[in-house]
Amino acid sequence: MLISPAYAQSADPTGGLMSLLPLVLIFVVFYFILIRPQQKKAKEHREMLAALKKGDRVVTGGGVIATVVRVAPDSDEVILEIAKNPQVRVTVVKNTISSVLREEGEAAAKDAKPAAPSKEQPEPAPANDAGRER
Repeated sequence: MLISPAYAQSADPTGGLMSLLPLVLIFVVFYFILIRPQQKKAKEHREMLAALKKGDRVVTGGGVIATVVRVAPDSDEVILEIAKNPQVRVTVVKNTISSVLREEGEAAAKDAKPAAPSKEQPEPAPANDAGRER
């Protein structure tokens, strides 16, 4: 009378799979948009660090531009020269090197168009007080 009879619910075999489908789709989207490009970039960075050699101009993570003096193959450290006169050398960890700068010769060799000859005009003298007469 006051209590209604309880009936068993029918089981839907696809109900569980359909509720997981949005989670799987989100994971697939995250993989192709975030994870895969980051792994590719990390692989290129490792290859760049493995190809470091003496004389390369590099940029560190702090923005310092320097020249590689010595690379130890069995160590994670690289000796960089920041200034030539006086010689200022620092030791940094390889992973802190963010990029290798291309040399002028390499950049010109890789460009398809040859540079057009231009007539260079002499640079005007700087306008400072040292050259003025009083």
